[in-house]
Amino acid sequence: MNRKDALKLENQLCFPLYVASKEVIRRYNPLLKELDLTYTQYLVMMVLWEHGTIGAKELGDKLFLDSGTLTPLIKKMIAKGYLEKTQAEDDLRKITLKITEKGRLLQEKALDVPFSVASCIDLPQKDAADLYRILYEMLHQFMQNKEI
Repeated sequence: MNRKDALKLENQLCFPLYVASKEVIRRYNPLLKELDLTYTQYLVMMVLWEHGTIGAKELGDKLFLDSGTLTPLIKKMIAKGYLEKTQAEDDLRKITLKITEKGRLLQEKALDVPFSVASCIDLPQKDAADLYRILYEMLHQFMQNKEI
């Protein structure tokens, strides 16, 4: 590929990733609106439904979110009554998040969300598994090579 062709939209891996991501999230939005969650808040809730209690740093690592993004997100979710926050007495920077009963009850309402979104994406199971594997390979490479 010559240098000018490298600037064609059709030759950009990032473009279909960006649009596909945007479209998948667009399909989540009406379902999550019924739960009073944004997509990122939904991701936080999935981690808490699985773990119950988690350190804020560990949560950020799992979701690939920095503290600047995570802090306001957590504040909003605490205000909604879905999470509780505690700080370690020996180090106030160490924050632990715990799901509340209200947050747990939300899980029941969210059970159909993944299936509803999956029904909008008509990929053969093998292709979906390959895509999942490739995307996680990319994420791990990015996390290993953070500088650009």
